[in-house]
Amino acid sequence: MTSASSSASSYSSSKPWIYDVFLSFRGEDTRKNFTDHLYFALKDAGINTFRDDNELRRGEDISTELLQAIQKSRISVIVFSRNYANSRWCLEELVKIMECRRSCRQLVFPIFYDVDPSDVRKQTGSFAEAFARHDERFVLQTDKGKVATWRMALTEAANLSGWDLRNVADGHEAKFIKKIVGEILRELSSTYLFVAFYPVGINPRVQQLNFLLNAGSSEVCIVGIYGMGGIGKTTIAKAMYNELFHSFDGKCFLANVREISQQPNGHVKLQEQLLFEILKKDKIKIGNVDRGMNMIKERLHSRKVLVILDDVDKLDQLQAIAGSRDWFGSGSRIIVTTRDKHVLTVLGADQVYMAREMNDIEALELFSWHAFRTNHPVEDYKVLSEQIVDYCGRLPLALEVIGSFLFGRSIVEWKSALEKLRRIPDDQIQKKLQISFDGLNDDTQKDIFLDISCFFVGMDKEYVLPILNGCDFFADIGFSVLTQRCLVSVNEKNKLIMHDLLRDMGREIVRVQSPNNPGRRSRLWIREEVADILRRNMGTEAIQGMAINLLKVNEMKVDVNVFCNLQNLRLLQLNHVKLGGGCEYLLRKLTWLCWHGFPLSFIPDGLYGENLVAIDMRHSNLRQVKNSKFLLKLKFLNLSHSHYLSRTPDFSGLPHLEKLKLKDCRSLVEVHHSIGYLERLVLVNFKDCKQLMRLPDSFWKSKSIEILYLSGCSTFDELPEELGDLESLTILHADDTAIRQVPSTIVRLKNLQDLSLCGCKGSTSATLPSRLMSWLLPRKSPNPTNLLPPSFHGLDRLTSLSLRDCNLSDDSLPRDLGRLPSLTNLELDRNSFQSLPAGLSNLLRLTSLRLDDNTRLQTIPALPRNLDILRASNCTSLERLPDISVASRLRLLYIANCSKLIEAPGLDKSRSITHIDMEGCNDISNTLKNSMHMGSFSGLVLPGNEIPALFNYKNEGASILFKLPEFDGRNLNGMNVCIVCSSHLEKEETKQIRIKLTNYTKGFTKKFRAVAINLVKSCEDHLWQGHISNNFFKLGSEDEVELIVDSLNTMTVKKTGVYLIYEQDEARLKAKRGLDSDDRAGSSCDNLLQAKRMRFETCQQNIEENMDMA
Repeated sequence: MTSASSSASSYSSSKPWIYDVFLSFRGEDTRKNFTDHLYFALKDAGINTFRDDNELRRGEDISTELLQAIQKSRISVIVFSRNYANSRWCLEELVKIMECRRSCRQLVFPIFYDVDPSDVRKQTGSFAEAFARHDERFVLQTDKGKVATWRMALTEAANLSGWDLRNVADGHEAKFIKKIVGEILRELSSTYLFVAFYPVGINPRVQQLNFLLNAGSSEVCIVGIYGMGGIGKTTIAKAMYNELFHSFDGKCFLANVREISQQPNGHVKLQEQLLFEILKKDKIKIGNVDRGMNMIKERLHSRKVLVILDDVDKLDQLQAIAGSRDWFGSGSRIIVTTRDKHVLTVLGADQVYMAREMNDIEALELFSWHAFRTNHPVEDYKVLSEQIVDYCGRLPLALEVIGSFLFGRSIVEWKSALEKLRRIPDDQIQKKLQISFDGLNDDTQKDIFLDISCFFVGMDKEYVLPILNGCDFFADIGFSVLTQRCLVSVNEKNKLIMHDLLRDMGREIVRVQSPNNPGRRSRLWIREEVADILRRNMGTEAIQGMAINLLKVNEMKVDVNVFCNLQNLRLLQLNHVKLGGGCEYLLRKLTWLCWHGFPLSFIPDGLYGENLVAIDMRHSNLRQVKNSKFLLKLKFLNLSHSHYLSRTPDFSGLPHLEKLKLKDCRSLVEVHHSIGYLERLVLVNFKDCKQLMRLPDSFWKSKSIEILYLSGCSTFDELPEELGDLESLTILHADDTAIRQVPSTIVRLKNLQDLSLCGCKGSTSATLPSRLMSWLLPRKSPNPTNLLPPSFHGLDRLTSLSLRDCNLSDDSLPRDLGRLPSLTNLELDRNSFQSLPAGLSNLLRLTSLRLDDNTRLQTIPALPRNLDILRASNCTSLERLPDISVASRLRLLYIANCSKLIEAPGLDKSRSITHIDMEGCNDISNTLKNSMHMGSFSGLVLPGNEIPALFNYKNEGASILFKLPEFDGRNLNGMNVCIVCSSHLEKEETKQIRIKLTNYTKGFTKKFRAVAINLVKSCEDHLWQGHISNNFFKLGSEDEVELIVDSLNTMTVKKTGVYLIYEQDEARLKAKRGLDSDDRAGSSCDNLLQAKRMRFETCQQNIEENMDMA
């Protein structure tokens, strides 16, 4: 295999390695105890782990199998024990591991098991004894070099961040192992883009492009990749994304820019996707392109981002998404792929990279992988393979498609195919690709390919395949053949995707059916051609599919007579086209009808084709849907946003309906009772149907419904007892409805996974007639706080429970809330309870708990141990948190504006928390504050107006000039930066800072990434503290530096301080955090009472003045 391919394996997929973890250990020390327990814990967590099980290793040299296992592992975990250095084999493993760390970006984590990291780093203690024996044994100069290599590898490994059993989990091995497994799972969770099944030749191209990106520069850099279609621009860009994205605050890969920009509001969709991918915020809506340009600049100008724009062909696309460098923060990188170099010239790209054809060796290898599933040709096919590769012009896409086409075929078939290839001009990719189309088994497979290429690229596979099956195309097997032959594929969101060249190849096949008369082609998709045919009534029986997508401002009106000649029409999309007259011509073969903005108040009989599989009439003017036809094949009915529709159709004639979408049908008041007899109905969406008060009794007897959306149905006020009969229900969303009480029968929903009832507080403004009716027909729970049943026991599969803003009191919460074994997300914001059920700690899978804005909440029970995020901001009655250290995986703690909060036990011992927001928590003790100031948190917000005394360097204002001391053998881990700040901006506006450091000794300036600070009480002084690793600034002993905090005009920085943290200090702090809670002075109750007395005896100003400040 070529070096290109062997080194490019890291780009093949989102998990390009064979093993997740390689374990290196000394067998006689730990095989039958710690390492064995760690190995099985990793396996139980689904982590593919390699462990050498050879008890007795023979020979002097490490085996090839082990070397390959190390190289093919994402992470290496080294278990250093007392006798580790006695083993030459272990030391050779270690050298290979450190080599892979440098060359392949392998992650390496040391574990110090009953051994001092200093002994490993400096080869003292038992390691000194081992090396004394090595020195005696290896006396030759070459052998001495090997021993020196071992020493360097030990020193390098011991300096890495890892785990010391003595300082983690109080030495308890089980907890220690759990901590390790959790950290490894987090490291493996990074999202990569799939690049290629056979990533031949990618590595050298990525290296060339990486050089052009100038990674060390803090400037915003734009690099363009240009070349012909199918040359591999997108593949290279994806590999670059995987290579770089870890180093940026935000990242976004915008695929298919050209295609999306041609859609209605396409530029806006791209802008929304860009902001969503980087900011990770739902419901980002942009009114127009100009507003979107401003939003991108406003939101991203202080973020270091990686943005890749794939397949750009016009300047306006770039102007809408990346119009100027100052839209993005320092150090950002913008990569653009295009077929047109001129676009990059006009853009003013800093560097351009021309994607070139593969060399002969790479091309033959890539072709061989697809044609033979190996890296070289079978001997009998070698000459033919070289001829075909030469003919393909070393174009990657052609090599893949043709190689896949020839896979498994005989030499006779290969020769015949080559003869056919030679009839196609070398410079026309279209004709090169059509060979795969011509090789399809039958006409149905060809029709599937052409339908997808003309109409369905980007649509959901589960939506498209039934439509194609309705055309008698046997789409399931046909689609499988197409994917096997690399003609179409499915992305991670189950959307149909097709390379531009393959799509264009299919469309060109249709175009040449009648180059000069579009009305005689089988499929029409070009807006101007479709509009011309509709206006001039030039359609013929040849037309099987027609699609036009107009904006409302470009609405056109067509006469119904245009359909009389379209008797073979199967697929019809006429978005925002107006119809003149009634349609009496029955389109019997129609399987897909998509007519957004349908102009009539009813559906004419002529559109009720008996073969219809999908009707999509969103934003229609429908007032009624007649039931004159049986649509026995209809599976999808979408009438969403039809604001005049008051009643659903009779569903009796739709026995195979699977998905019903009536979202935002604002006039809908009645759902036909026949809906309950649809045995295949799985999804029902009534979201925002504001006048819908009830569903028919028959609905609740359905055995098939899996997903039910009722959110926003503001007059919907009752879930009946029969709710428990929906045995297949997995998702129930009923936010902001008038539901007063959830029936106890909900516990019979054994498959329920997601329940959301946010904003359900009952009707608060009922009319007099409705009140009279409520008196005559009393409900079980007129009190809106009795929303929930007394028990949730039985909902064993529930993973998400959202009960925000439901006015729940203490008695309203089920006492067995802690008995939901699958629950991972619990949202209880803005309620009225004072305490929570004590059993929450039993929710072992709970990772997110939200309690914001519960102003009456006084206590929180013990936390689940696997909790990742705790939000309890604005809980103004909360006085004490539970023991934070119990939640050993807690990363994010948001408890801002808990004005009565006094204690946060265990917070000073937590080793997992990275961000803490305690703004407005003015009563917490100075001891706790100082403990947190000593920690290495990524973000910390505390009340205060003075830099703490422990900070080595302080200054007024937003800058500080200082000289580092001599390190005296210490290793600088990093620095804590603290500022006193306030802001005049409104609460919802983002406050940000960017830290810049100039090293006058070494002559460089670096900017740290922008950091968001969420101040609730913006006008008050607060302390913000963050930790910056020395890996970023690389400061040395006695360096003279200046640190500047740029507030980006969002706040005022009044004071600045720096506290240096050395590795030795951090080790002592970790040891201190490991002390038992009994070692603290005073009991929790004593501390609580003392703090309460202080609150009454001393005003807040005095508390601040008496803090341990400089």
